[in-house]
Formats: sequence, structure tokens, C-alpha cells
Amino acid sequence: MRAKVYGDMVDVMMKRGGLYSGMDIPEFYALVEELFTPGEAEVTNAMSRKPATAAEIAKQMGKEERQVTALLEGMADKGLCSTFLIGGERYYQGVPFMPGIFEYQFLPGRVTARDKKIADLIHVYKKGCQAAQGAPKTTFPVTRVITVDRKIKAQNTIHTYDQVATYIDKYETVGVGTCFCRHAAFLRGENVHGMPMEVCFWFGRSAEFAVERLGSRKVKREEARAILDRAEEAGLIHMSRNTTEDIEFLCNCDRWHCDVVKQVLRHPKPGLIFNSGFQPRFDAGECAACETCMDRCPPEALKMGDDHVPTVDLDRCFGCGVCASGCPEGAVEMEARPGWPEPPKTVKDLVAALKSSTAPR
Repeated sequence: MRAKVYGDMVDVMMKRGGLYSGMDIPEFYALVEELFTPGEAEVTNAMSRKPATAAEIAKQMGKEERQVTALLEGMADKGLCSTFLIGGERYYQGVPFMPGIFEYQFLPGRVTARDKKIADLIHVYKKGCQAAQGAPKTTFPVTRVITVDRKIKAQNTIHTYDQVATYIDKYETVGVGTCFCRHAAFLRGENVHGMPMEVCFWFGRSAEFAVERLGSRKVKREEARAILDRAEEAGLIHMSRNTTEDIEFLCNCDRWHCDVVKQVLRHPKPGLIFNSGFQPRFDAGECAACETCMDRCPPEALKMGDDHVPTVDLDRCFGCGVCASGCPEGAVEMEARPGWPEPPKTVKDLVAALKSSTAPR
């Protein structure tokens, strides 16, 4: 008989949100029973999205602090919750499946039998969720594509949040880990198309947690920039949360395995829910009509025009700059997309925008 504690997790994980939240389907139970012991599941059910000390969580559960602390420490080491210090005191926080628990499992890039099993269980659960949810709705964007600063025309008004390199300069601690989406695909025997794997960035407090507990690697700014350059050369999409502050992570995503990109591409107008706020402009005098940009474009938003210069479908365009970074002639520059809203400042502002369920038209 299935333990009631796992049934209670459905509602807990549903409230945590994310790309894949809790769902009462058989695949959910197969996954959480592998990830969580019954004791860990009970602690998870007592945790909220707000940070709390072990003493506070133990009091809520009516259990001894020592017992709960041991469980929390083990969960943090396994990537089942996050932990950090505030004023010298340790806090713990419940996290969603994604972004959160799923990514945490594969940061070190291990290849073990259990990793392969978890990759299979996650894959099956995601498929079950997608079948139940259908195509994504058009709402305010949760994530945001980031264009690399040197691909943007200097005369445009460019905000610092649209320049990936500024994140690297801003934070004292920068960590890099293995891409969850591609590594999970690799573990399942799928083709990863030669894309670089160690390209997931973590910043600040999140980086400290990822480095100390999850096997992420702390890197200096020079190496971080070199990793970013490799990601751009490979044609990966630079993506983070759709806020101007509270940036904790930067993903470098491909079109084949990234769950966010694949979900977005199921929408008839993906450019409306996943965008940087920029669009490509092609220099007819420099363009050689080689179609490199068309081959690299993740959402297939480009086609060759009658004058042998690519045209862009803005309903599909992400504004990612992959076309610009790969153009051998330097004929593509990114410019501000007219009428595109400025990202919310904080996570609280983003949640408010999501609740209003508005998106650019």
C-alpha cells in the first residue's frame, strides 16, 4: 500500500509550481518514491517556499529538532531542498521540481545506474504531465531569453539585465554545473548533438549552495566568460528567470532537449511567451545568403526573402541572437523590439504579472 505521505506530496508540489508541478498520476508516485524516503517526504510536506530553520520546521512537525535537522541535511545533499546561511543561522527551503529538484540531481554530471533510473522516471513523469496539461497557454513570460551584449547595436538603449556578462561580474560566487536537460537525455541514450554539457550557471547564494552541496564547480570570472563563449558558439540560448533582479541561474539551452524551449515550441506563437525583447536586423549589403542563420535559428523563425536576405517571423522569434552570433559575414545585429514590455523587477512582481495572465500580443 502506498504511504499516505506521498499522496500528500501531490498538493505540496502542486503549490510550489514550476514547469512540472505535483500531479496525481501514477508517474508522480513512481518518481517521488525513488527520490524521497518516507521520512524525507514528511519533512518536505512540512516545508514552505519561505526559508525556515530546522527548529521551526521541527516545531511545526512536532518532532525533535535533532531528528529533523539530520533529515534536512541529507535532503540538501541530495538536492531535495535548498539551504543557506542568513546572519550565521542555517535556513532550509522547499523547492519545485523544475526549476529545482530535477536540475539538482544532475549538476555533477554523474553516470550511474541510479542516475539513469532517475532520468527515466523524470522523463516518464514529464510525459504524463504534458499529456494531462495540453499545449501551454499564452501568459506573461516566466523565463526570458538573454542576448549577448556584443551582438546588440551600441546606439540602442540596452539595460544591464540584457547583457549576460554583467551577471558574471555582479556576483562574488559563480558556479557552473552540468545541464540537466542534456545530461538526462544522454543518460537515456539520446543524441545530444555535440552540445557542451557543463554550461549551467548559478549565482550568489544559489551558487554557494550548488557548489557546497550539489557538485557544482566554482569558477573565476575569466573561465565563466569562456564557458559562456563556448555556449554561444554552439548556438545555445541564454535563458534565465524573467526578472531584472534576483537572478539565481542562467541556462544555456538547446532546441532538442530543453524542457522550457520544447514546451514553448508547442505554442503556435512561441515568440510571444519566450523572448529577450530584441529582434534581428539584417544588413542586405553584407548578407551572403548562406543560410547559416536559418540553420541555427532554434524556433525556425527565419526564411529567405525574395531579395536573398532572410526575413523574420516575429511570432516565432525568441530574440536569442543565435543568428547574429553565428553569421560569418557579421550581417545580423540585434535591435530593441518595439512595444515589448520591460521585465518585472523582482520575483514578487513576476508572480503578480503571472496572476494577471497577460502577455504581449
